[in-house]
Amino acid sequence: MKKTLILAATLVGSLSVQEVAAVDLQKLSDDGKASMNFRYRFEGVDQDGIAEDASASTLRSRFTWVSGKSDGFSVGIETDYVSVIGSEDYNSTANGNGQFPVVADPEGFDLNRAYFTYEGDGMRADFGRQRIVHGSQRFVGGVAWRQNEQTYDALRLQPKLADWTIDYAYVWNVNRIFGPDDGAQPGDWYGNSHFLVAGRPLSKGHSVEAFAYLLDFENANGPPNSTSTWGAGYKGTFGPVKLAAVLATQSDYSDSPLSYSANFYSLQADIKIAPVTLTLGHEVLGSDEGRVGFKTPLATLHKFQGWTDKFLGTPAAGLQDTFVGVKGKVGKVGVNLMWHTFSADEGGADFGDEVNVVLNYAVSKRLSFQLKAADYSTDGFATDTTKVWLTSMFKI
Repeated sequence: MKKTLILAATLVGSLSVQEVAAVDLQKLSDDGKASMNFRYRFEGVDQDGIAEDASASTLRSRFTWVSGKSDGFSVGIETDYVSVIGSEDYNSTANGNGQFPVVADPEGFDLNRAYFTYEGDGMRADFGRQRIVHGSQRFVGGVAWRQNEQTYDALRLQPKLADWTIDYAYVWNVNRIFGPDDGAQPGDWYGNSHFLVAGRPLSKGHSVEAFAYLLDFENANGPPNSTSTWGAGYKGTFGPVKLAAVLATQSDYSDSPLSYSANFYSLQADIKIAPVTLTLGHEVLGSDEGRVGFKTPLATLHKFQGWTDKFLGTPAAGLQDTFVGVKGKVGKVGVNLMWHTFSADEGGADFGDEVNVVLNYAVSKRLSFQLKAADYSTDGFATDTTKVWLTSMFKI
């Protein structure tokens, strides 16, 4: 808390007395905008080894208010309430229903965001509880798929430079999807973490970036996830082909009880072949001689390694994921198909295969529906699992 107060004082101190005094509180209020959205979801899980199937019917009700701007200042607040519709026939990680498969959507109220922003003098600064999403969210994301979003208590600085994009954040708390209260998983991870991304364009359609994530978690199961990750990425467009490549190395950090090092690399190509886009990719989360696998504890993990979430934690032997996908539209319905095959990075053992499919339909800008399914077939890792989701989003 002392470090947090020092950072806040430093930020405010960097602004002139005239700037702070010039803020028109009435303008902030009068020009503010409020909105609400509701996301209903049914999630069904059939998982071998667990006698009961999960049937989770939940509604997330979100209220957001963002002020107007005055002399570069603005503020915002956002609240979420996740309610259970009908029977609670699932393991939320907080309700004690261990006889069902996990659907990590605990019921409860959460302060999702509460922040102030300053933009001026070649700098954007955000202070407070906020959303931080980096790139594809492979290392830092919001896990917005779950009903309770992952947000960060942080000071974030983004200087505006001619060629470079710089993004630095000091994070003292991660508000995890398992909250707002602790259950089998902690609702928060406390600590002193640093995120840094620096990127620039090389030429039209080509860019590079470097990143460093120093994660220091001090409570519950956080310390084993304290990691130091350094890496670089490239994105390029070659006609109808978009390429993305990432290379990173990781080791234990701060008070981690582990001692290891592991590497990561991924290569993905998205090829536009009208009227569809074909995706080909290979991703490797390495291992330190089969003892510890490369960790990505703050990623939006549902986006990667299949939607059944069998690999939310990297196996000790590491993980290789080769995937092929195709997406396009059938009339007004967006269709996305993906196939994964998984194996151990250390030793090469087969883990299993997974098929994913999702259909998206927007009735209007305010109302949309999604039907989604995933089926994992084990070849020695975890158990056969099938998941189905029906989601509806309504905005006011």
